[in-house]
Amino acid sequence: MISANNTFKRAGAVLLVGTILGGSPSTVLAQTAAPEQAPPANAPAPAAQPAQPATATLTTAPVQPSTIRSVAVRGNQRLEPETVRAYANLSPGLNYTPETVDQALKDLYATELFKDVQILGADTGNIVIQVQENPVINRIVLDGNKRIKEDKILPEIKLAPRQIFTASKVRADVERIVELYRRQGRFAARVEPKTVQLEQNRVDLVFEIYEGDKSKVRSINIIGNEQFSDGRLRKEMFTRQAGGLLGFFKSNDSYDPDRLAADQQKLRAFYLTEGYADFRVVSALAELTPDRRDFVITYVVEEGPRYRFGPIKAESLLRDLPPASIQRGLKIREGEWFDAKAVEDAVTDLNEVAGALGYATADINPQYNRDAEKKVMGITFQVGETPRQYVERIDVNGNTITRDKVIRREFRINEGDAFNAIKIRRSQDRIQSLGYFQEKLEIKDEEGSTPDRRVLSVDVEEKSSGELQLSGGYSSLERFILAFSIAERNFMGKGQELNAGISYSKYSKSVQLGFVEPYLFDKAIMLGGDIFRRDYNSFNYIGNQRNTTYSQVSTGLGLRTGFPVTEYLSFGTRYSLQQDKVTLDKNTFYSDLDGDGIRTCEPLLAGRYLCDEIGKRLTSLIGYSAVYDSTDGIRPTKGRRFSFSQDFAGLGGDVRYIRSRVDASQYLSFGGGFVFSALGQAGYIHPLQGSPGVGRDAIRLTDRFFGPQLRGFDIRGIGPRIRRVAYDVDGALDFESRRVSDSIGGRAFYMGRLEVEPPISAGLKSMGLRPSAFLDIGSLWNIRQPVLTDIPGTCVLRKADNTIEKTQTLLPGQSCATLPTGLPATDTRTFVLSQPGYKEFFLGNSAKPRLSIGIGVNWVSPFGPFRIDIAKALLKQEGDDTKFFSFNVGTNF
Repeated sequence: MISANNTFKRAGAVLLVGTILGGSPSTVLAQTAAPEQAPPANAPAPAAQPAQPATATLTTAPVQPSTIRSVAVRGNQRLEPETVRAYANLSPGLNYTPETVDQALKDLYATELFKDVQILGADTGNIVIQVQENPVINRIVLDGNKRIKEDKILPEIKLAPRQIFTASKVRADVERIVELYRRQGRFAARVEPKTVQLEQNRVDLVFEIYEGDKSKVRSINIIGNEQFSDGRLRKEMFTRQAGGLLGFFKSNDSYDPDRLAADQQKLRAFYLTEGYADFRVVSALAELTPDRRDFVITYVVEEGPRYRFGPIKAESLLRDLPPASIQRGLKIREGEWFDAKAVEDAVTDLNEVAGALGYATADINPQYNRDAEKKVMGITFQVGETPRQYVERIDVNGNTITRDKVIRREFRINEGDAFNAIKIRRSQDRIQSLGYFQEKLEIKDEEGSTPDRRVLSVDVEEKSSGELQLSGGYSSLERFILAFSIAERNFMGKGQELNAGISYSKYSKSVQLGFVEPYLFDKAIMLGGDIFRRDYNSFNYIGNQRNTTYSQVSTGLGLRTGFPVTEYLSFGTRYSLQQDKVTLDKNTFYSDLDGDGIRTCEPLLAGRYLCDEIGKRLTSLIGYSAVYDSTDGIRPTKGRRFSFSQDFAGLGGDVRYIRSRVDASQYLSFGGGFVFSALGQAGYIHPLQGSPGVGRDAIRLTDRFFGPQLRGFDIRGIGPRIRRVAYDVDGALDFESRRVSDSIGGRAFYMGRLEVEPPISAGLKSMGLRPSAFLDIGSLWNIRQPVLTDIPGTCVLRKADNTIEKTQTLLPGQSCATLPTGLPATDTRTFVLSQPGYKEFFLGNSAKPRLSIGIGVNWVSPFGPFRIDIAKALLKQEGDDTKFFSFNVGTNF
């Protein structure tokens, strides 16, 4: 039995023997063809012959091909013999040589169907192909993977059940799995493939995975920097060094090769903004520590000299954009430090100017004129000739629910109009502000059928426009507050809004239903309406016990309309009719003072300011609003909003006043992803002549402001209030356990808010998290002090039959037990308290600011929008109620 390699050896041996025997080429062939016969054991050794040159012998005696007599296949289980013979290209009648047999072996192994192959019988022509087939994979098992789930790994693996197991494919899949872990920064990950042998030549393929920890960036070293410290340059990079007090919260301290390249660009961009035009990164090397746990990154840089701006010039071939106009609009000046970002911004500004003039693809190129000796960089802004272009077509794609006209009516540019980049960007902001589509919506600009035509297309990805919201909060007054609302902001895809809401707590309840048509009769006229009922029960504390004071039930309806005046300015009017009913619990605050059987409100029990508010009143109110809004979406990052509104009550009804309110907000985006916002609000109510005021203030309790809502303070937690403190049995005011506090609102308020949203990692952003830090400031004040009451307690002396013998009023500091009875010493009867007294205090009526700071986070959770605020009141006035924590949660559908 010989293998293919043995065939080569046997052929060489035959040639050598033939040469030594000194035969002719015909002798060699004859001996090769004849069967081998062993010489007798006692035969003398052949006489030595003169040696012939080997090269000459091999050249004159080549091996002649033999003929295959038969081809048998052994060891095959799944494959048919004909299949194996076909792969080997061997069949009876064909000539073969050692090279033929060698090629057959290579062809069989190339199929990857066999674990081992031998070709036997080449010396006789009766070929036997002995094979051992590779097993079939029964299943693939992943073991040890926790950080990357199976649904992420299995699609990357090329092997699959019922495929042929081969070592090369297993090695390739191991590399693929390891690469997945490297992408997550786990360079210490290892994968060991193992097989479990099964019957019928099947195997289970098991990938045992050791994930290891994320490979962190242990240190970032910078060599060659002289003008800026390592720490300053590290702040410009995406990558951060591991460790530190906040190391647990870092997500960018793991090694990422892509991030390494981005960091080099960040370094270059930083130096270019600081005037170092020749800066370059010579090399960037990331070395894995011997334990394969961390990386050490080293940058070698050359800073070069610092440049200033030289002469700033402009050249233009556009008649509408002359050089003088270009230079007037530039914000860079000669003599300032060179800043590549300022040049880039200047090009962007020029493109916007050209876009507004109808040039969609303006040819604007800044030419740099470097003077290495003087260290100045002159800039020439060249504007090439470009044809004016027009909008050929507007395409809307991706909307399955929203109707085309709802999107198209937000475009500020129409088909056939001259191209205008500013109007296109404004159109993009308006479509985004609808709130029907995913963020980062973009209007694409493409070339049309001719060079002077442009096609605008917007690919929208619709999101849930319905909102199902469940809100909750914890109040030191109302305890848990729940609210449920449902709204559809794109009803039937027409852009209409339909909403309904219910809120409930122990002391407040409300229900509301509304509808808004933003484009009445396909015109830019908004029409909306609401009906509502609100039930509010005010309450106070006596000790630790809460008690309801007055109940206010408001029932009404409202209509409103609005229309745009300019692109950013709109005007709206409204009318509402509302009935308010204020009541007090008769069992608690009513008494029969005259003894005529008629119970009336008792000021000694409720306070005169509440007794005066009892009753029904009808409010007929007409108002208007002017709103300027240039913000860029539902979650603004830039732009401003300003509104002024006034409401006049007195067009019929029972009350008369003018209520004015102003709101303003500004949004700014800063480098690095910071978004800063500033908000201000103020309001004032002025009573009109003939207003049926009560008490000392002409504005009723139900018409006053009770805001603003400052985070860090409770609902109705700031502003004027009445505190009633009871006298104890000893005639002293009990400020701790026997007091009542009622918020009574104000006629004026102001509020300011500063808030900043910091940049966050891509991982947190993908989770829908948006943290923020804020500062709230505001106040509520400006009502006249109501009539206050100071009632001392009453002591009585009773006879044996329990009838009253004497009545005595307590003076402050006196006790019933110490009052002289005037009775004989043998009579031990004493005065006892029959009616506790109280004293009222007027608090909180001050314009002095209340101030709070805090942090909060918005989270687009699987359950819907979620907001948490934690705030600390830093400045407060006497009587204010604070609140440390609040939350809000909802969901979309």
